Amino acid sequence: MQTTEDTGARLARQDGPMRRVVGIDLGTQSVKVAVVAADGAVQSSAVRPYPVDSARPGWAETAPQAWLDAALDAAREALAGSDTPPDAIGLSGQMHGVVLCDDDGVPVRSAITWADTRSGAEARRIAETLGRAELARLGSAPFPGFAGVTLAWLAEHEPDALARARWALQPKDWLRLQLTGEVATDPSDASGTLLYDLVTGAWSPAALAACGVSADLLAPVIASDAIAGTVTQPGSVLTGLPVATGGADAACGVHGLGLTPGLGALALGTGAQLSSMIASPDPDDTLRTHTFAAVGPIGAAYYRLAAVQSGGLALERALAWLGAGIDEAQAALASGVRADDPIFLPFVAGERSPYLDPDLRASWQGLSLATTREALLRSVLEGMAYTIAAAYDAIVESGASPAAPLTTLGGGSRDAAYVALLADAIGIALRPAAVADATVVGATRLAMTALGESMPPVAITAHGIVEPAGDALVALRRDRWEAAVEEARRA
Repeated sequence: MQTTEDTGARLARQDGPMRRVVGIDLGTQSVKVAVVAADGAVQSSAVRPYPVDSARPGWAETAPQAWLDAALDAAREALAGSDTPPDAIGLSGQMHGVVLCDDDGVPVRSAITWADTRSGAEARRIAETLGRAELARLGSAPFPGFAGVTLAWLAEHEPDALARARWALQPKDWLRLQLTGEVATDPSDASGTLLYDLVTGAWSPAALAACGVSADLLAPVIASDAIAGTVTQPGSVLTGLPVATGGADAACGVHGLGLTPGLGALALGTGAQLSSMIASPDPDDTLRTHTFAAVGPIGAAYYRLAAVQSGGLALERALAWLGAGIDEAQAALASGVRADDPIFLPFVAGERSPYLDPDLRASWQGLSLATTREALLRSVLEGMAYTIAAAYDAIVESGASPAAPLTTLGGGSRDAAYVALLADAIGIALRPAAVADATVVGATRLAMTALGESMPPVAITAHGIVEPAGDALVALRRDRWEAAVEEARRA
C-alpha cells in the first residue's frame, strides 16, 4: 500500500490545476455520485437506489454487492455528464453499520446497518459493563445499530459468521476496499462504532473487551484526507484514480459546509442529524447525544451530534402504508397544521437522541371518523419535526448550542413548508445551504486536500433564512406530541 506522504507528494507535483474530483456518498437507501469542480460546483451527478431488507422485526440489512453495483453504475452516468476527466475520488458513507468480509473483501453475510435494532439486550449489557466514565471516552451511549453493539450480537447469535470474517468494516470502507484492494478507516467513522477512544485517538481495549471484539477485525485508522489507495476495479470508469479515505456522512456534511466551532447544521435524509462543531471531545454528561471525531487527521476536530432515527425513514414507511407519494405529503403540510389532526409518533426504528430507546414504536393517536388521508400525511411530517426539535433541545442542554441560523442540508431541506415547520418547532432560524448535497461536496473536499489542493465549502448566504413564526398552534401541537411520547415510553 502506498503511503499518504509518497502519493500526496507525487500528485502535488503534477503540472496544471486540479479541475475535477468525484464524490461518492453511500447512503442508507441510495448512492449519489457527483463530479465536482475545484470551485465546489457540482458538474454532474447520478443517484441509484438499493433495498434495505427488513425481513424480521427490527432488522435492517443490505447486500453489500448492491452498494458496489449501484456506485459503479451511478459513476458511469455521472462521468458521462462531465466534460473533464476527474483526478481523484472522495468517499462519504452511512455511519455505524458493519460489513463482515473475508480477506478478499467478500462479504460473509449481509451488512447490518445503523437502522437495525435487534441488539437491544447487548446494548444494555455493554452500558452496564463499561460504565459512564468509559462511555464518555467513547462519546456515546451504546445503542442498537452501532458497530460494537452489532458485533456483540453477532458474537452471541452468529459466531460462525464472525469466525469466517477477516474484517469488520464500515460501509464506505468496504466500498473503498472493493475499489482499491486496501483496508482503512478514518477517525469520523471509527468514532461512530462505540469502539474508538476519543481521548487516545485509537481503538479502545475496554470497549473491544465489552463487545467481545478482537482488534484484529478492525481497520487501521488513518486521516480522512489521506490517499488510501488507487482504483483497480477492472473495466471501471474510475480505474486508476486515487481514492481519499473519506468520512462518515454526518462529518462530511459539516465539512462540506466548512463549519467551525460554534456553528451547526441539520441534515435531513433517511435519518436526521443535528451537528454542532466543538473544539475538544468533551462528552455530553447525559449521553443523550453523541460526541464524534470530525473528518481530517486524528484528533483534529470534533462535533456533537443528536441523531434522529425517525427522519425520512419514517416518512418512507408512512407513504408506503398510505399508498401516497412525497408530493401529496408536501401538499398536505403546505395547507397548514390543524388543531384536530392526529398525533404521529414516528419511531419506526426506535429512537436515539434524545430518548435512547430502541423499543419505542410508531403509532397514530387521536384518529376519528373525521380523520382524512391528508391529515395523516400532515401528521407524519409534524411528528418528524417535533422529534428533531426534541433532539435540538438535547444538543443545547449538552452545552453545545449552535449559533443561529442553523444551516440545513439534504433532501428534506428542499421542502419550504417543512423547513418552516422545523424552524417553528425548534425555535431557531434555519438557512438552507445553497447546495443541498453538502455531504458529497464534503467528500470531494477531502479528495482535493489529499491531492495537495483545496476546494471552498458550499456557499452559505444570508438569503432564504427562515425565521420561527411563533405559531401558537405548533407549540400546542408539540406539547401534545411530547405528552404522547412520554405516555408511550411509560407503556
